[in-house]
This record gives sequence, structure tokens and C-alpha cells, in this order.
Amino acid sequence: MTIDVVLPCLDEAAALPWVLGRMPDAFHPVVVDNGSTDDSARIAARLGATVVTEPRLGFGAACHAGLMAATTDVVCFMDADASLDPEQLPLVAGPVLDGEAELVLGRRVLRPGASWPLHARLGNALLARRLRRRTGAALHDLGPMRACRRADLLALRLVDRRYGYPLEMVLRAASAGWRIGEVEVDYLPRMGRPKVTGTLRSIGDMRRVMAGRENRV
Repeated sequence: MTIDVVLPCLDEAAALPWVLGRMPDAFHPVVVDNGSTDDSARIAARLGATVVTEPRLGFGAACHAGLMAATTDVVCFMDADASLDPEQLPLVAGPVLDGEAELVLGRRVLRPGASWPLHARLGNALLARRLRRRTGAALHDLGPMRACRRADLLALRLVDRRYGYPLEMVLRAASAGWRIGEVEVDYLPRMGRPKVTGTLRSIGDMRRVMAGRENRV
């Protein structure tokens, strides 16, 4: 069984060879080029990935474009900056494949050299606590490595197209009665500059989603 892996991509030429080189058998990368000015798209295509171009800038826009391009029953999402190890994708996809959960997130465990500023970790912990209270899901991290069934995710009709997309996914999944699980994955040193975690824009986007004001592009 093949599982498509959606990788939103913005200027990740340095990281893609490592990321795609560690993709497990039966996991197929779908790299969504979201305005890169480097050779990301060419490198991804050369290394065997399906490459999708999404001209609308936004993390959620890239995720949605990858979801639409995917064709497998189960899909995964993960960052393309080498902060997550593709070899751990089976840990995240396993409970979905086994029918134990409808959505599984990778809880990031900080490893030596990883860049995860204290303010970002505190913000993530606070958000996870609010999610536990609101949804009842035993989550400790809004992890960017995740797995679910493609048709079920499409049925949630996510509308956020910016940094609130991962949060909206969890909120709508919980409202739909999905079983939401969490497994530990390594959080590694990223390659390139940070684009999402802990930025004022991402925090603002997530606050709007929590308040029911999704970010459309």
C-alpha cells in the first residue's frame, strides 16, 4: 500500500535531498512548491517526487494543493526543512492504517541542535492545553507530521489557507467525532531559515482559527 506524503515547500533546496532520500518504501513524496526562488522544484522532481506548483502563497494553500494532488487512501503531512525524519512516518501512519485512530499527530521531542525557541515551545504547550480542554483529545503538540485518510479529510472542508490550517484540521476532526492520537517523533535541526514556528503571523493565524475566523486566501 502506497501513502502519499504532502510536503509544503518554500526554498528548501538544501534540505530536500536529505528529506527525500530518507522517505520509506511505500511512502511517496508530493512536494508542493509554494513560491520558491531556489531550485527546490527541480531537485524534488529529479529525486522522484511528484511536484505540484501552488501560486497562492500560504501554508494551508500548499497543504490543500498537495491533498488535492494526492491519490492514496491514507495521506501524511510533514515539513520539508529536515526538522522531521521521514523514516518515522510509519509510526504516525500506523494507527490510522490499523483503524485505531482517524488522525494521528507526531509529538515533537527536542533533539540536540534543534531550533525550537522557548517562546515557541511555551506557545505550543499553551495551545495544546487549550485544545485538550476544547476537544478532549490527549494532545501535547500541534505536530506538523500527521496522518489521516484523504477522503475523510476532504469531507471536513477545511477553509484556512494560511498557518491556521493544522489547527483547523484538529478542531474540525474533533467536532466530527474523530479519534485523534499522538506518537512521539524526533525534532531535529532544520536546514534553512524558519518560516512558521513561533512567528507573529503564525500565532495570529492560530488565534483567529481558535476564534472561528479562518484565514482564507
